Amino acid sequence: MRLIAILIGTLLAGVGSVWVAAALSWGVLARYTQHMLSLAAGALLATAFMKLLPEAFDSGVEAHTLSATLLAGLLFFFLLDKAELWHHGHEHRHNGQEHEHDRERDHGQHRHGGGWAVLLGDSVHCFGDGVLIASAFMADLHLGVSAALAVLVHEVPHHIGDLAVLRSGSGDSRRAALLKVSLAGALTALGGLAGYALIGQLEHWLPYLLVLAASSFIYVALADLIPQLQKHLNARETAAQVLWLAAGLGLVMLVGALAAGHAH
Repeated sequence: MRLIAILIGTLLAGVGSVWVAAALSWGVLARYTQHMLSLAAGALLATAFMKLLPEAFDSGVEAHTLSATLLAGLLFFFLLDKAELWHHGHEHRHNGQEHEHDRERDHGQHRHGGGWAVLLGDSVHCFGDGVLIASAFMADLHLGVSAALAVLVHEVPHHIGDLAVLRSGSGDSRRAALLKVSLAGALTALGGLAGYALIGQLEHWLPYLLVLAASSFIYVALADLIPQLQKHLNARETAAQVLWLAAGLGLVMLVGALAAGHAH
């Protein structure tokens, strides 16, 4: 039962986020892309602070050790982000091109670079997401549902950028771009299977993996999403931003409550 839940959750998060991104990029929902950033930030922060971290700290592992793991995770994702930005910047300088957003990444905007490089990076990222989702499901069913939801929502802006790269950078048709990114997203399920096998053998690592997942969500929300929302907006736009952020928080709490009720 737990394995089936992991497979469903990882497929919905990995492939479902690609299809939502396509709908936002090319469909009738295109004008709501900015709202998805607020929704994603709220969902990530709620999952990290209200679900993953409490579960990890209730495991009995020393709080100081878990706090150090959280700090190390934030630093790791910061360095990983810097390495990715350095790679893209080096690639553009090598080609004699300079772009302002080599220094400031925007997931919702066009991200330059080779299509296959983007897909490779996306595949590795999705595999890691799968491992983290599996860790959450192994700890608790409703925690896994919340983690899968958070991954789905926060991957949407990322996949919007991937689809834009494949369409304009590699010249793919919409169908081809959607297929390639969907295949990369499907590796989330493979990561889920790997996580299921890993947790079954090394269950004592579970609290640390939950904290690592939380650090990933916190970093993405605070370093990638919220900075894109910190613009000079009028009162109506700011209110909409706050409402979508609150909707992200509420959505995670609601899904968690429903899953907990179903489990009982």
